[in-house]
Amino acid sequence: MRYTFLSFLLPFYFLGNLESAFATENNFKSSPNQNQKSSQVENFRVVSRSFIQQQINLIARIEQAVSQPDSNKMRAVGGQLITHTVVVERFLKRQYPYPQALCVQNPAFSLPVDSKPPLSASNLKIYCSLYNSSLELSKLTPLLDRLLSRRGELAIVRKLPLVSGEKQSDLVLPMSPLIRPNLGQLATPYAILEPPVESLASQQYIPKKKKRAIARKVGASVGNYLPPVQPAIKPPQKALKTLENAENFLAKAISQFPDRNQFSNPKETRAKLERLTYNIDSQEKQTYRKLLSMSNTGIFRVLPSQAYLRPLNTLENRSQKNILSRYPFPVLVESKGEFTPNLPLKILKGKFQILPKGINYSFMADIGDIPLEELDGSLQDIAPEKRDIFINYQPPKKLNSLQVEKRKFITGKHNKLIDNQPVLNRAEIKLNHTYLVRILQFKLPEIIVNNQPVTRKQRRILDQLLQMESSDLIVAFRPVRRHSNGNYTIIWRVLQELPEPQINDLEDYLLYQK
Repeated sequence: MRYTFLSFLLPFYFLGNLESAFATENNFKSSPNQNQKSSQVENFRVVSRSFIQQQINLIARIEQAVSQPDSNKMRAVGGQLITHTVVVERFLKRQYPYPQALCVQNPAFSLPVDSKPPLSASNLKIYCSLYNSSLELSKLTPLLDRLLSRRGELAIVRKLPLVSGEKQSDLVLPMSPLIRPNLGQLATPYAILEPPVESLASQQYIPKKKKRAIARKVGASVGNYLPPVQPAIKPPQKALKTLENAENFLAKAISQFPDRNQFSNPKETRAKLERLTYNIDSQEKQTYRKLLSMSNTGIFRVLPSQAYLRPLNTLENRSQKNILSRYPFPVLVESKGEFTPNLPLKILKGKFQILPKGINYSFMADIGDIPLEELDGSLQDIAPEKRDIFINYQPPKKLNSLQVEKRKFITGKHNKLIDNQPVLNRAEIKLNHTYLVRILQFKLPEIIVNNQPVTRKQRRILDQLLQMESSDLIVAFRPVRRHSNGNYTIIWRVLQELPEPQINDLEDYLLYQK
């Protein structure tokens, strides 16, 4: 109740300031002079244009708020919606005092006798479109209040910022510091002090007999740590439908402006910026069309590893697609059912690195400035030392040995050297250099990965339960462009597809039900 009451204070405080912005428009209306009347019409279009743009921005913010768990965003758009609808209503009634009778198709409303709105046909469409869109948006106020109470179950709901600031109570200091709550900041989740164990999510150890990561929480050691489960939020269909109706009304108003392209839509802007940040543009594809016309080739935008991580101590909607889902790693060869060999390349500390997911592992080397078109599966154009390691390397056939081998290529603790340096799963980034990488990927049986016990009935079909898919590829890639945000555009080519690696001791890891 306290938050609901405060939510009505902020909007009405700003009304006086917002009203002053349109004082000149009111003066134009009261004057009988023809020049002032024409100025009044022009002023109507200027002010209505501003309100239309504000509504477009507000709709985009509301869509974000209803689909995200951040309580601060929900509280902010609730106050902005109240302020905006009240000011728009007052502006429209100054133009004509009976908007319901003029714009709402309802027999209960009728225009007074000899009453005509002082608006042109075009301005009348703008007037009614703005009125109807505001009417639609006002329906969201009670819905946003209910959603705010639900968001309060996930994160701390900030109080509304008061005009004079708020004094933070302190039981020790006699003089409390003056603070001003900022609803633009991310809300603080209740599951705070999350330890940095995100990097362990991609690690997989079989059998799962050892403890999970030990995390320190509020000064105490907590074993078998599990990261907090992120909420799954489905935006209310009613809210999305209301926002769609408001957008349709605004589209009618925008069509009455000769320079309709001057209106900006934050949703479209965000989509364009995201494509510029994470995707390949058409010009790059055109530049390398000759290489891309070859089989098993492609072009890809390599991102820093931070792009794939969720910031700690923050909330996200797990039902929404993340960056990796929207811009997946490139598929190297034709997928085999659910198993898809890909190139999980990322940037970490100024180096290219293959994401070591599960028991997958890889190793790479810089082979200099050699165009991809000049390479083939025999690797005759590279130094014999490098060629021997990439072509003749044989992976272990035991599950535990595979996991040990993976750790060796990550740490460099093995006897495979190039130029007296250990071969690793990463390499320094050099523009217009070509890199060779050997990628081994496995899709282990679910019964092994999930440590599921084998029932008596399943013992008769062990061969089916232990079926495994894998791939072993030699791939060359070449960074051809560095972007201002630190991303790299690479072109890649599969040089050789080696026999699928096998694991011969999977049956030793089965758990039989007694």
